[in-house]
Amino acid sequence: MPLFRTYDEFPPVVTTTQNFDDLLVPKDHPGRRPTDTFYVDQAHVLRTHTSAHQSELLRRGENAFLVTADCYRRDEIDASHYPVFHQMEGVRLFAPSELASFTAEAVLEDLKRTLEGLVRSLLGDVPLRWVDAYFPFTHPSLELEAFFHGSWLEVLGSGVIHTDVLKLCDRTDRIGWAFGIGIERIAMVLFDVPDIRLFWTQDKRFLEQFSDGNISNRFKPFSKYPPVYKDITFWCPPGFHENDFCSAVRDIAGDLVERVQVIDEFTHGKTGRQSRCYRITYRSMERSLTNTEIDELQQNVRTHVSQELRYELR
Repeated sequence: MPLFRTYDEFPPVVTTTQNFDDLLVPKDHPGRRPTDTFYVDQAHVLRTHTSAHQSELLRRGENAFLVTADCYRRDEIDASHYPVFHQMEGVRLFAPSELASFTAEAVLEDLKRTLEGLVRSLLGDVPLRWVDAYFPFTHPSLELEAFFHGSWLEVLGSGVIHTDVLKLCDRTDRIGWAFGIGIERIAMVLFDVPDIRLFWTQDKRFLEQFSDGNISNRFKPFSKYPPVYKDITFWCPPGFHENDFCSAVRDIAGDLVERVQVIDEFTHGKTGRQSRCYRITYRSMERSLTNTEIDELQQNVRTHVSQELRYELR
């Protein structure tokens, strides 16, 4: 196994070419939309994945490297999603002499063997499964999921690097694999942390459970503060995207929002207009919330939805 060169100082603002075009992301791909990606301007974004640095390093002639960095996405709000997260990209290229069979199948087997071994070394006997996936820049593509708190949680995406990506980088003499591992997701399973927001808390009851260099500790739950539920119903305008609504809620309430979920949908029989009712769960990791402050936050959400997003409240 070669020595992987490591990188962890790439700036978070990248070009749309780096983040999308070099990775064969189609012009109409949902990931390019402002509903999914934070745009700095028309030509620059906050990277949505560490793959944004893949082509640059391939063009330099790198054959085995790891890139660790912070990434940013507009996303849903629940226990396993956060607009800022950390990812580690890994790439391994092979020369014809390094594989018994210079084929995608051989590369895929090496990828599965390597990554499952890596994850098992961290997570032990946690149930894992491979599932088919789609990424524009790898083919075939796979995700590795871990069974966590009663459901399957994706911990990494991977695949055989697309031949067209290698062509763009003038590396057609080689074949290889790539992966992107969600560091918070791995840490959630490793330390049994039920909510990704905890990695951002300043609560000493959480922070004092862990120390540098010690990965044997498991999260010991402390008393949860009670949730506060608030509902909001509106007519969905043309082009409505749930991420826009979730982003607005998070901008206003920050980490006091634990979850946003649809609890009711209605389509008007004559006009075809669609109405949705969302339940917002407010809960602090660090203190009890008062009705007064949540009522104020909810009113701010309603005002923003009505005046800024132009949603018609019901």
